[in-house]
Amino acid sequence: MRRLFLPLILILTVIGSAFALEGADKTVDCVRCGMDRVFFAYSRALVRYADGSETATCSIHCAVEDILKSGKKTASLKVADFYSKELVDAASATWVVGGRANGVMTSPGKWAFARPEDAGRFVKEQGGAITAWEQVLKFLKDEVAEMDQPAPAE
Repeated sequence: MRRLFLPLILILTVIGSAFALEGADKTVDCVRCGMDRVFFAYSRALVRYADGSETATCSIHCAVEDILKSGKKTASLKVADFYSKELVDAASATWVVGGRANGVMTSPGKWAFARPEDAGRFVKEQGGAITAWEQVLKFLKDEVAEMDQPAPAE
């Protein structure tokens, strides 16, 4: 009986998380890569465009890729706070780049925090460096551009 209890709690937690999301944020699969946004709730992002459309992604990388490739004007970009999983404004978040935690669709990892003290705690526990949003965005644009380059001929 005890062996069934923990998996049951885990399943109910994942299902409950899906119902806690709102609007396009309820989308389970990332529109760019297909990864499970509920599983990666701590790294997910939500793009709102000026035309009212929304794109739900598993990561800041997929969100920036969508913004760059959509050609649409962005109204807002929200990202999950690493610890609470609540969506916060990307430009207002405190960002950590790098550390021991593997990034979601991005390397090195890029993590958002609603509170600077949480970012500091993450750096103490996992490593990485607190980084300004403008620099994080530059890293992401460079990553997307690099992925668009054709593979070198052998």
